[in-house]
Amino acid sequence: MLDLVIVGAGPSGLATAIAAGQAGLDYLVLEKGVLVNSIYGFPAHMVFFTTPELLEIGGVPLVSPYEKPTRIEALRYYRRVCDKFELRVELGRVVTTVTRDSGAGVFTIASEAGGLRAEDVHARAVVMATGYFDHPNRLGVPGEDLPHVSHYYGDAHSSYRQRVVVVGGKNSAAEAALELYRSGASVTLVHRRATLGASIKYWVKPDIDNRIAEGSIAARFNAHVLEITRDAVMVETGGAREALPADRVLLLTGYHADFDLLRACGATIDADTGVPTYDPATLESNVPNLFFAGGVVAGKDTAPIFIENGRFHGERLVKVLAERLKGVTA
Repeated sequence: MLDLVIVGAGPSGLATAIAAGQAGLDYLVLEKGVLVNSIYGFPAHMVFFTTPELLEIGGVPLVSPYEKPTRIEALRYYRRVCDKFELRVELGRVVTTVTRDSGAGVFTIASEAGGLRAEDVHARAVVMATGYFDHPNRLGVPGEDLPHVSHYYGDAHSSYRQRVVVVGGKNSAAEAALELYRSGASVTLVHRRATLGASIKYWVKPDIDNRIAEGSIAARFNAHVLEITRDAVMVETGGAREALPADRVLLLTGYHADFDLLRACGATIDADTGVPTYDPATLESNVPNLFFAGGVVAGKDTAPIFIENGRFHGERLVKVLAERLKGVTA
């Protein structure tokens, strides 16, 4: 039986694994996709908002010739960290349930690999470091699952000479709209509020504002999506309905943690905010020895938790676990 199972191999999960190894805990990381799966799913040419040192874990420097590192550099960096610490990570393991025997105090972690049931893993403690990028905020409108509709943006080249409707008003939507426009797409940005979000990167905000003002990128504000068809997005603005022609639709409306999996673990979640119950000092949930790390604690408002601060969660909770399970100070 293991001391600890960490669910998720993003930066927070890897930082937890590093701390666990250094504290002498017998751990295993289970990751449903590839290493740092969420970063892998970011746009191909994405540049981080932060500086390299704020993405670092385990004291390993992230060396970049740029002021702000790229997605490719981050992927290379986290592979190097994983190899340096010889982290025990099993990729392609989709955790389906986490149950706790309250009498024995042992967790059973069930998972699948390649669509088949894998051998159960047993541990004295579990850290949920699953993030939120795998679960988009759905609009719940007809046509949302059509083949030309996506909640993720990869690159702009495939949309050359295409009519693209981008739904959203924060940084991801603004950056995607700009890149699509500069790659030869005809872009319409649809946002349910009167103005774009205040969290848009400071160098992106004037760019998107100017492109909208000059008409290079069309925009519909205070607009609500009613339906998506094979060739249009139906919106309502001020009581008037309009069909926006669309060959491709990007619904960049944010993401949330896997609430169903967390509830199945026994964790309680605030119905309004989506924030799970946990002790801010230890990151322990309402279930004994079930901890959270990284963006999973953010609930519906994911902005406050990101790599810069989530990477420290592992050290904090491992200190608690090492004293509790091993009687040593991490």
